[in-house]
Amino acid sequence: FMNGLNSIISAASSPSSLKVTVETLGFQHLDLEVTVPRVVIFRDAIVDLFDMEMGARFTTKARVGFLSLLNYVGGAYIFIRREYAGRIKIINTSWRTANNKAADIMDAGEGEAAEEGGDGEEGNEEGAAKEEQAAEVAMAGPKDSQEQARASGEAKNKNNMKVPTTFNEMFMFNGAVMGFGS
Repeated sequence: FMNGLNSIISAASSPSSLKVTVETLGFQHLDLEVTVPRVVIFRDAIVDLFDMEMGARFTTKARVGFLSLLNYVGGAYIFIRREYAGRIKIINTSWRTANNKAADIMDAGEGEAAEEGGDGEEGNEEGAAKEEQAAEVAMAGPKDSQEQARASGEAKNKNNMKVPTTFNEMFMFNGAVMGFGS
């Protein structure tokens, strides 16, 4: 707590530095329900503590300055939670979906390798039949976009929503979600 307050006070002389510091602390406090009444209670408690500890050295000008600074910080925390919490949830969900999709693809690859390891002529005939079917599908091209994954690795889910499955696609998706699209 004291490190955060110290960094805010240290950055108060530079607006751009103060903004970065407050945004960083705001993202660290996303798990807390910051509301206007709670900001007022917290702000008044801090200012009263300074007033009690410093006595006459805590001037009216200092009091007003701290009230303004803590109002700014509290408002920024509320803004960050309101504007970015939903976007961060979308990013976490999309990453989880992409990671699950990658795990499913790897599991399917391991399953096919285990099936091809069968002994005897019957296993060889089944393997040849599977290879022929795969060649026919590859030559015919994708019949339905929901059945086939795109060459880039981006698949479509049941809701016809594109789910990014590579790092670059996920990076672009996250940028779009955070408002840095195109």
